[in-house]
Amino acid sequence: MIEIVPVLDLIGNQAVSGKSGNRSTYTPLNTIYAPNSDPLNIANGLELNGAKEIYIADLDLIEKQGNNLYKIKDVNTVLPVMLDCGIRDFESFKFYLDFAYKLIVATETIESIDEMRKIFDTFPRERIVVSVDIKDGQLYSNNLDMSLEEFRDVLRELDPNEIILLNISDVGTGNGYDIRFLDDFKEFKDKIIIGGGINQEDLEPLERYGVKKALIGTALHNGSISIL
Repeated sequence: MIEIVPVLDLIGNQAVSGKSGNRSTYTPLNTIYAPNSDPLNIANGLELNGAKEIYIADLDLIEKQGNNLYKIKDVNTVLPVMLDCGIRDFESFKFYLDFAYKLIVATETIESIDEMRKIFDTFPRERIVVSVDIKDGQLYSNNLDMSLEEFRDVLRELDPNEIILLNISDVGTGNGYDIRFLDDFKEFKDKIIIGGGINQEDLEPLERYGVKKALIGTALHNGSISIL
């Protein structure tokens, strides 16, 4: 059975919801797992319902407009946190290890492949998750000038334990996962965590494909998909 990893986006120490990465339109999250949008309350509700870990994106940190780190550290005492906080380089990775169990090194924000190499040369692989961010069918990055095919070569070199394939264009839409991106990375299927617009109908074919984990936000919080 594919493991459901709940997703929370945080702004101002509150969980928020939005679509397709348009962060200016995010509003407080309504979820069946808590009476409000406090991340700690939500994490407790998720843990009681069988969640094993949680993906948190600190949108304030990613946008360089503050942070939610101490709230995230509290959540990490309830559920192991897989944290996306806009890691840019080796030094930022080292700093944020104090706040979450796993840190996401995302193509959107990492400064260079050399910085990724330094991270992998220094820290345990079980604490590193590489996120391949995809937008409009292309590798999405502020700093890396390369194609999806070229980044696939980097993954072969680094050999991470876990790889997120995140289709940013579909985040929050529930439109279903575009299987083409999975086909492009099928050699890594045992490592892949799928994210972006996944709905209930996606889960069975993803499981048949061999995917072990799926990031679910909107469909989980509105009750369309259950943790177990």
